[in-house]
Amino acid sequence: MVLDQAVMNVSISQLVSDFDTTVTVIQGVITFYALVMAALMMTGGKLGDIHGRRRTFIVGLMIYGCGSFLTAISWSVPALLLGWSILEGIGAAMVMPAIAALGASNYEGRERALMYGVLGGVAGAGIAVGPIVGGAATEYLSWRVVFAGEVLLAIAILIGARTAVEEAPREASPPKLDVVGAALSFAGMAIFVYGILQASTWGWIYPKNSPVEPFGFSLAPFVVALGAAILVAFAAWQRHREEQGLDPLVHFRLFDIIPVRSGLYTLLLQNLILMGVFFIIPLYLQIVQGLNAFETGVRMLPISITLVLAALAGSRLSNHIAPRAIVRIGLLVLVAACVFLVGTIEPDLDTTSFAIGSALLGLGMGFVASQLGNVLQSSVENTDRSEAGALQNTAQQLGSSLGTAFIGAIVITALGIAFLGNVTDDPRISDQVEAQAGIAVGGGITFISADELRTAATDAGISDDEVDAIVESYEDAQLRSLKLGLLVAAALGLVALPLSGGLPAKRLSELEPEATGAG
Repeated sequence: MVLDQAVMNVSISQLVSDFDTTVTVIQGVITFYALVMAALMMTGGKLGDIHGRRRTFIVGLMIYGCGSFLTAISWSVPALLLGWSILEGIGAAMVMPAIAALGASNYEGRERALMYGVLGGVAGAGIAVGPIVGGAATEYLSWRVVFAGEVLLAIAILIGARTAVEEAPREASPPKLDVVGAALSFAGMAIFVYGILQASTWGWIYPKNSPVEPFGFSLAPFVVALGAAILVAFAAWQRHREEQGLDPLVHFRLFDIIPVRSGLYTLLLQNLILMGVFFIIPLYLQIVQGLNAFETGVRMLPISITLVLAALAGSRLSNHIAPRAIVRIGLLVLVAACVFLVGTIEPDLDTTSFAIGSALLGLGMGFVASQLGNVLQSSVENTDRSEAGALQNTAQQLGSSLGTAFIGAIVITALGIAFLGNVTDDPRISDQVEAQAGIAVGGGITFISADELRTAATDAGISDDEVDAIVESYEDAQLRSLKLGLLVAAALGLVALPLSGGLPAKRLSELEPEATGAG
């Protein structure tokens, strides 16, 4: 399920070509996949409590398989959106909380810690291996092959899950689904992330291409504020349900458990950084450097290797080092990797330096991923594990959707600003062409190759000297915007450091469940 996001990221150029669309539209499709998962994850976790985690796992996997089939045969962007973003997103929202809860109920102690380390490593590897799997399929067959393969994999898992997965006994009277809470949760997250996604098109504050201009400002901040207000209403509704003795979608008392709260913040930022960087790197390798999908996957292979190794090593290190220390080491390595990668974003790709930066990125992500799942599940009782798993996956997928939307919007916005600045400062470019560039950027700019820009400028009747100047200005703007995106990712890693302070400062083997829950 996490493999999908990486496959789509590395296949951006081919998707744009196949569906005759733009990078921004595909960015929206990628964002919506993670957003559907995030917005429905708590509902999926509650369905596991109501109907049984194994049954929810099986039904969710069936929905996911149907979505994979539709994605494999999709003929348009709406079909891709329905199959991948919506159906696969719904299926994943049912499966992922069930996996977290079933894992916790099937393993104890050190085995559980190792299991979550393996699970974190496999999830991380799915994101990291996605580029080379998707790249090979896209270049030599088709990106559709990956999704056809997922249909077969889903069938195989469905056969095995009927006998291989055991479930802890459920409560005698299962909870009821909070339909209002589910609707508020979905609407709040969807509107909030949509506002961020559209900020590069509409303008962050002042209108650029905004459909309406409330009080003379862009619509984007108002949409973001509306989403935030609905989420506040969702929290108030949940507390009201608890006070009335009714079943909420999520018990907000879980946020009073310090390791849970700290772990969720860290998960959100980790995935925001990861998916933001995974949006930036393919843009650099494919559109700036002109590499094909498979070559892009090969360049990103060091991330896969070090991420898996670090995740497995981190789960074993937790017997000797406190989770907080391991996570903070991972975050510092992650920040260093983002800063290091900034230095590799140049007109000519330095393969060795890029490989070192990629390896550091995987190393940092692996250490962080190895700890948080076990910390969250070890901090709650069995009855709360579905909700804890739902919150865990909500934080991950909300971070993923925000990473693509937020860092993607920053990169696209910076591209337009830097391009216009370069055009204005270049004496080779006439006022008339400068005005044309301003109109083009105002109508919405996106990442295209230098060759595409050169062709478009030549077709517009611009002189050869001015075409050269425009292309040089755009290429420089591309590099500067990508570097800014990586620096923002590094800054978010620094923000995560203090937020991880609530993670256990002792080895988990030294903590009783009550002590862990109390922080």
